[in-house]
Amino acid sequence: MNFQPTATQLAFQREVEQFAIERVAPVARQIDETAAFPRTLVKEAAAHGLMGVTIDAKWGGAGRDYVAYALALETLARASAVVAVIAAVNNSLVAEPLAEFGTAAQKERWLGRVVSGEALGSFALSEEFAGSDAANQQTVAAREGNGYRLSGRKVWVANAEAADVAIVFGTTEPGRRGGGICAFLVPMDTPGLIKVAIADSLGVRGLGCMDLELNDVHVDADSLLGPAGDGFRIAMWALDGGRVAIAAQALGVGAAALDRALEHAKTREAFGQPIANYEAIQWMLADMATELDGARLLTLKAADVRGRQSRQSGPGPVRADAAMAKLLASESAHRAADKAMQILASQGYRRGSDVERLFRDVRATEIYQGTSEVQRMLIAEHILK
Repeated sequence: MNFQPTATQLAFQREVEQFAIERVAPVARQIDETAAFPRTLVKEAAAHGLMGVTIDAKWGGAGRDYVAYALALETLARASAVVAVIAAVNNSLVAEPLAEFGTAAQKERWLGRVVSGEALGSFALSEEFAGSDAANQQTVAAREGNGYRLSGRKVWVANAEAADVAIVFGTTEPGRRGGGICAFLVPMDTPGLIKVAIADSLGVRGLGCMDLELNDVHVDADSLLGPAGDGFRIAMWALDGGRVAIAAQALGVGAAALDRALEHAKTREAFGQPIANYEAIQWMLADMATELDGARLLTLKAADVRGRQSRQSGPGPVRADAAMAKLLASESAHRAADKAMQILASQGYRRGSDVERLFRDVRATEIYQGTSEVQRMLIAEHILK
């Protein structure tokens, strides 16, 4: 068993690291302070293959494997959680479903554009009463002429502020829960689709989250992504990859917190010596490093499994692996940020410090794309079979 990434994977990670250090890290605090969507930076990320990491080169993607994707997202998140999530949504929740389930015409229209940075994608699944219970879709997709009429409201749609297209989920059979759900490719300028600003969030500010009101939005039948009634399966397939991506993002934030804690512990003196000499600090640092490294191995395992998954084989073990990775990575990263704040004490608690931003950003990883409680439900379902 080989746990060492390949030379090709590491070379891509180094390329991403250079971009993250030179272009992303210097503006991470500004993104957080202004909550402005980093449009220019997203286009630069696309030029480095970061908006279509696993997509075949014939569509303009980077053509990398899933392990390389996870390594890249962790590296990007180490500089900015926000930029990493924007990329994760565009990759795992838009480009990958398009590549896997889209028709030739849909790919021609959208896939090359969303991976090149010419266009940006968003994923509209969550609703007020369909968050953790995603099967409880209230958005209705009624047949109308040669297409469908969509009515409902989607909430917390990441990338929506700048997106050009959304994958929107709605049911043709209200009350059947997962049954009858369809996925649609909906251009964001479609009449009747209205972006609604939402309350400011604690962390990952600048993610471009908005609600979407769908007021009798007509889409043609060729907007249907995948077979009719297959939308819930498509959403769950996409979220399997999305959870691996969020695990990697959480690891990046946790690693950044460990970096700040190590730097401070080596330079901050108390009672005549660096605080890194004290056992109380050493044990916190040791716990942070151990938990993050364990979560990293689990995330890379899940990435490897995801890379070998196909839609024909169904969810298989990747669902449990992805859930385990997201659960452990997000909670380990949260603990790392908490310990980093404790080590930096007042310097970390100060508004505007890097650790304060990391502490706020990492909390979201235990919520979006399935809360920690949902991950535990998925894991339990798998092991109790």
